[in-house]
Amino acid sequence: MQQIVDLETDGEYTALNVPLVSIAFDSPEVLAAAAEAVGVTMTPMLSDSDHSVSGSYDVLQWAVGTGEPGHTFVLVDGGKIAWIRDYGAAENGGSMYVPPVEIAQQVADALGR
Repeated sequence: MQQIVDLETDGEYTALNVPLVSIAFDSPEVLAAAAEAVGVTMTPMLSDSDHSVSGSYDVLQWAVGTGEPGHTFVLVDGGKIAWIRDYGAAENGGSMYVPPVEIAQQVADALGR
């Protein structure tokens, strides 16, 4: 969740005015406790306990060993996927943290800014 905290406070990312939403398989209670523990303050933490959202965005193709998405970013613009990038799966490098400047640049590029 440090990724969320860092994106919430990164000037380059926040200047894009693109809201963050975190979606995970964990229960709302687990997500709330984890968010509080690391200092997530602005990002909604949504539970996808039935895996329907992950399935509809096809991010389970990059599921990690536990069967859940690793570290996948999806940019939705105008109701359509404008950009999707998975970092967590082994075939994509297995990274569970991406420098905020990299995310900001890729989002800006996808939005044509």
